[in-house]
Amino acid sequence: MADVARSAGVSTMTVSNVINGRPRVGAATRERVLAAINELGYQVNLAARHLRAGRTGVVGLAVPELERPYFGQLAGRLADRFEAQGLRIVMERTGASREGEMDAVAFSRLRMYDGLILSVVDIDPAELGQIRTDAPVVMIGERALPSGFDHVMMDNVDGARQATAQLLATGARRIAMLGGDPAGSANMPALRAEGYALAHAQAGVPMDPDLAVRCRFRLQDGYDEVRRLLERGIDFDAVFALTDLVAIGALRALADAGLRVPEDVQVVGFDDIDEAPYLVPSLSTVNPGHEEMADAITALLLAQLNGGPTRDPQELIVPAHLIRRGTTKSVD
Repeated sequence: MADVARSAGVSTMTVSNVINGRPRVGAATRERVLAAINELGYQVNLAARHLRAGRTGVVGLAVPELERPYFGQLAGRLADRFEAQGLRIVMERTGASREGEMDAVAFSRLRMYDGLILSVVDIDPAELGQIRTDAPVVMIGERALPSGFDHVMMDNVDGARQATAQLLATGARRIAMLGGDPAGSANMPALRAEGYALAHAQAGVPMDPDLAVRCRFRLQDGYDEVRRLLERGIDFDAVFALTDLVAIGALRALADAGLRVPEDVQVVGFDDIDEAPYLVPSLSTVNPGHEEMADAITALLLAQLNGGPTRDPQELIVPAHLIRRGTTKSVD
C-alpha cells in the first residue's frame, strides 16, 4: 500500500479510503490511486483485512445434499453476490438430518464463519428456538419456523398449485405426483402435495391415491417409478414431479415406453434447473424465484453483518411462477 501511495503522491490513508470505497476522496485523486494500483499490480490482502476486523471473510451455506442441482445453482448465485462484498461462500452438507443441521448452527461451528445460511429440513422448531448465538444466521427452507432467525422461503404450495392447475386446464385428469413423502411434517414434499391437492379441489377433479407416488429425488427414481406405474397398468395422462431431476427420469421412462410427450403424457417439474430449457422437449417447470431468493438471503445476512439497527426476525416468502415449455400442452 505504501508503494501505491508513493506512486500516486497521496497518503496510505487515502489509498485505504479508495480501496474500501469510502466517499471522502475526490474524483481526480481516486483516478490517480486506481491507476497506481493497476500499474503496480497491487492486490488487496483480504485475509489481513478480515483479521483486523475480527472476521473470517467466509459465509457458510449448509444444505441437505450437494447432488441436487438446485442447491449448486443457489450457491452460485449467492457466491456472486457475496464476492462482490469481499466475502466467500463455503458449502457443507447436513444430510437433511437433525444432527447435521444442529451441528451447522452450533456456536463452535459458527466461529469458522462470519455468518451462516442454513437450509432447514429436519430440525425441530422448538430446538431452534433454544439456540442463542450472536452470529448472523439466515434460515432458508420450505416451512415457517418460530426460530428467532431471519427466514427466506419459497412458495411451495402455490408453485405446485400452478403446475397442477396448468395440467388440469389442458385436459389432464389423472396426474401422477412423483417424489418424497407427502405425509407427516410440513416439509417440502408435503407442501407441494398440498398445492397438488388444492388445484384438484379448485377444479373439482377427484384424486386417485394410486397416483401419489413416494420416491427419492433422483433421476433413477423418477425413471423407476414411471416404469412401475406402467407395469402395474395404472392409467395416467400427466406427471407432476416434485423436482426437475425426478421429471427428467420420468421423461426417459416415457420415451423408453414409446409414449409421446406432451401428446400422450404431459410432464411438469419443479426447480427450473439450468438444464430444463435444453431438454428435448424442453421441460415445463416451476421457477421458485431463484434470483429473488438469492437477493433476499444476501440482503438479510449483510444487514446483520454490517450491524444494522436491532429489529425483529423477518420471514419472507418468495413467489414461485410456472415456466411453460415443451412438455405441456397449450390451454385451448
